[in-house]
Amino acid sequence: MCEVTILMPCLNEAETLAVCIKKAKAFLADNHVDGEILIADNGSTDGSQEIARKEGVRVLDVERKGYGSALISGCNAAEGKYVIMGDSDDSYDFYHLMPFVEKLREGYDLVMGNRFAGGIEDGAMPWLHRYIGNPVLSFVGRLFFKSSIKDFHCGLRGYKRESIMKLNLKTTGMEYASEMVVMSELNHLKIGEVPTTLKKDGRSGSPHLRSFRDGWRHLKFLFMYAPNWLFLYPGIALLMIGLIGSILLILGQISVFHVVFSVHTLLYCMFFLIMGFSIISMFLFVKLYAYNHQFIPRQASINWNEKLNEDVFIFGGIFLAVIGVILSICALSYWKHTGYSQLIPEIVMRITIPAASLLELGLQSVFSGFMIGILKIKVYEEKENEQSH
Repeated sequence: MCEVTILMPCLNEAETLAVCIKKAKAFLADNHVDGEILIADNGSTDGSQEIARKEGVRVLDVERKGYGSALISGCNAAEGKYVIMGDSDDSYDFYHLMPFVEKLREGYDLVMGNRFAGGIEDGAMPWLHRYIGNPVLSFVGRLFFKSSIKDFHCGLRGYKRESIMKLNLKTTGMEYASEMVVMSELNHLKIGEVPTTLKKDGRSGSPHLRSFRDGWRHLKFLFMYAPNWLFLYPGIALLMIGLIGSILLILGQISVFHVVFSVHTLLYCMFFLIMGFSIISMFLFVKLYAYNHQFIPRQASINWNEKLNEDVFIFGGIFLAVIGVILSICALSYWKHTGYSQLIPEIVMRITIPAASLLELGLQSVFSGFMIGILKIKVYEEKENEQSH
């Protein structure tokens, strides 16, 4: 065992790997830090493994492809109490790691580098990443997860190995960088940030990062781990717009600045109402799944198995469907009263649109209730097994 493992993921970095290792060695020696250097090689074909072994450092062969795979395997194999990870393309300075070590010694679980505070060399980061991609993703991360981290995707970061191992990180690609920060925030780990520099990497070939593909993977990950922002808030907004608009338009036309809103707008308001309900239902499914499978950390104050009662959805849905049937009968009676002749849309659609919408909402609610029951099956089985023992 040692204090620090300097972990470098590697995929065909023969041009720069030796330089990174030399800088890391110098850091450990000059600062009297008890540490090791570990190369997590992800299937290099350019002799990177041999270069690392000649430098006298440990090499871990990681068969499963992906940035996250290399770092997860490297973390599992690390012998240090703390791990400092950084790319082996010579874009990060492995000689100036002491700020990370000092923060970790102070008791921080995760210490992020901040390239925007430390300095970015001209040409080191594409303008799209520097002024759009990273700022937008970092802003989304801070908003969704109440984080104070200014540079969500800095590749140079240090962490307490034991703390990160407990998070059971799973993603194998570039989104691993987001997962580490998100799960650390959700688990209330102590997180700090230190300035670091970024310079143009030493590769002659193209970088492994693909701007749009990997940017989308990061953004998608942030949304998937923030169901409130992905489902609940948009669902509530659509539901309220649809509900208020529908109530007003069922009563009659509305004129705003000489623009008349009538039954055609009512149809779209009902669409918003149904979509809002559907999206909120998805939110409830996700929360129940997340609670039972610990997809995200459980909130001690909320037991979603007890909070969500499938019978409420089933019988509530039946009630809504019955109202829809009654309104449909009223519409048929009105049609019969006219001798089954041509109807006036302005009158009859104010009955048929709500009738059809309530039927749909009712059926959705019934099936949502059964879906909630299905998601609870594993929990029921576990309780029965506990009682039998």
